[in-house]
Amino acid sequence: MQNFAVLLTCFNRKEKSLAALESLYKAKEVLNKDVVMSVYLTDDGSTDGTSEAVKKQFPAVKLLKGSGDLYWAGGMRNSWSAALKNNYDAYLLLNDDTKPYSNFLVDLFETHNYCIQEYGKGGVYIGATLDEDTNEMTYGGSVFTNKFKGNYKKLIPNGEFPQACELGNANILLASKDAVEKIGGLSDGYVHGLADFDYTLKAKKSNIPVLLAANYLGTCTNDHIDKYAKFVTLPLSDRLKMLYNPIGFDFKSHLVYMKNHFLYRLPLVFIMGYFKVVFPKIYKNKILRK
Repeated sequence: MQNFAVLLTCFNRKEKSLAALESLYKAKEVLNKDVVMSVYLTDDGSTDGTSEAVKKQFPAVKLLKGSGDLYWAGGMRNSWSAALKNNYDAYLLLNDDTKPYSNFLVDLFETHNYCIQEYGKGGVYIGATLDEDTNEMTYGGSVFTNKFKGNYKKLIPNGEFPQACELGNANILLASKDAVEKIGGLSDGYVHGLADFDYTLKAKKSNIPVLLAANYLGTCTNDHIDKYAKFVTLPLSDRLKMLYNPIGFDFKSHLVYMKNHFLYRLPLVFIMGYFKVVFPKIYKNKILRK
């Protein structure tokens, strides 16, 4: 790879965004100097001075403005669309709350070389992350344990070689040119979440290798709270709003995901979505715990 694009999106978490960029540029210093890195960041309407700080500290970043309602999936699509106008060898998706290790680019490039040797073509590569405080795994690659039910388990980096996976979080995800030429960028229809799972499943369906890097590649705290604790206390109208809220249950993205990959489960997911709105305590205490 001679050149690659880094894709990010952000909204009102300036310090985390700056920390992610700082770690990224430090990692680039460890990488081969001949490799060119271009960074695309969509600021989706931040009011905390993120854009101004990025311009000052990282003037080389190609700063893009969002509409204010792009959320994660839309913001990443926006950054990717801008990057696709140039001919890059790979596209690195990086969450702005992720702090990659200094050697993470080296590990990703080694994963690419492994993929070429083993499969004869480029693939999609996932980097697992650890919680900075607990040192527990937060995001990475997974394999299905029951595809019919949609159950899966996380793979643990083995420190020796990349592992094939089916689902990947895009906290750190590198898509090679071979992959992008065949399946493009993130799919339309996703608002906030699941666009990364969709992407790795699209790759698998197109016979593109999806690999988890051998080592942990950074830190990222899983700050997802228990949404049901609040959900069961809300009035019906607010529960319905939370069902469709992109940072609530993001129901639209879930329906698109089911339609694209698990069509047989779509009717059940649709019904259960409204069931939990009408009977939230029964859903939380009886169904969710199964």
